[in-house]
Amino acid sequence: MTTFTVPLEPNHPPVPEPTAPGARAISWQGVRTIAVLELRQRIRSTRWRVALGVWFGLVGLISLLIGGAFAALGGDPTWAFGLVLMFVLGLGLVVAPTLASTAINGDRNAGTLAILQVTLLSPADIAVGKLLAGWAAALAFLTVSLPFLLWSALLGGTTAGGFVLSLVVLALLLGVVCAIGLGFSALTARTAGSSVLTYVAVASLTVISLILFVLTFPAVTTTEQVQVHGIVEESIADGGEYRCETFTDQREVTHTEQTWWLLAINPFVILADTGAQPGLDPDRSGPFEAIRAATNQMRSGPPDVFEECWLSSYAEPRVDDAAPVWPWGLGANLLLGAAGLAVAIRRLRVPYRTLPGGTRVA
Repeated sequence: MTTFTVPLEPNHPPVPEPTAPGARAISWQGVRTIAVLELRQRIRSTRWRVALGVWFGLVGLISLLIGGAFAALGGDPTWAFGLVLMFVLGLGLVVAPTLASTAINGDRNAGTLAILQVTLLSPADIAVGKLLAGWAAALAFLTVSLPFLLWSALLGGTTAGGFVLSLVVLALLLGVVCAIGLGFSALTARTAGSSVLTYVAVASLTVISLILFVLTFPAVTTTEQVQVHGIVEESIADGGEYRCETFTDQREVTHTEQTWWLLAINPFVILADTGAQPGLDPDRSGPFEAIRAATNQMRSGPPDVFEECWLSSYAEPRVDDAAPVWPWGLGANLLLGAAGLAVAIRRLRVPYRTLPGGTRVA
């Protein structure tokens, strides 16, 4: 058989090479297609409705118990909103990993992921679509909690702006957890492994970060000459009246300004900092103001003058007017979520270079 080659004209544009589906950029139509498919599967599931019902009942029960406890004990009801919102965040961090941590390896094990990969859908379409579906499912749980959050907010403890900002930040934090879970789902072959790794990541941001912050105290503690405002020892020895003066002495100083970022990345600290009302005394306000004041104190490090004079029985109310911490912490969490999404997109590219043993492609 003879093959003829037809030369192109000198000014003829080059013929473009065919583009692989995985090389195409993201498209809204592709993302929407994947998200709708994922959400339809969830809506058909009976377990989905049961989970929403259990969530509604649990959040409602805890909200009523908190409100009833403050009413019975005569406590400040402004604490109710902070406690209910913290409970919703904690419950969300438990549920959110299950919504995206099996989205990719679950489809790969079922043999349905390869069907999507051979279509015109790009890896970004598949990854972002699955992320939006998982995030939408997490937001459905947050929506179910809105009646109880509104009720607790009406008792006090926040402003309208603080309420809206807290909900937005809470929604973003749930999206970050979904993105992290999606990344682990693309990295591991087994759904159990990706779920465990996602929970470990959530625990690292919440509990392990606090433990590491405490464990770093010996490493950042030194003995230094500092200014102290306290009782002069000579006045006690002479039997005279106690008086406070400023003097220089040796003290152990913990430089928490070097490790405060371990607190800033904690989702509970981020949420508390967004909901805290500025201009209030942290000692006489709700949990948000107390957490924010403690975090800002760690960020500032040791004071210029150590206060050790407690002669006065009345303490002037202090106001925490430091810059907010939550933008830094939320930014760090969003970067982690973006990294998880980037890993998922990269691992969805075809053809595969290597596959884990026993992995089912189609």
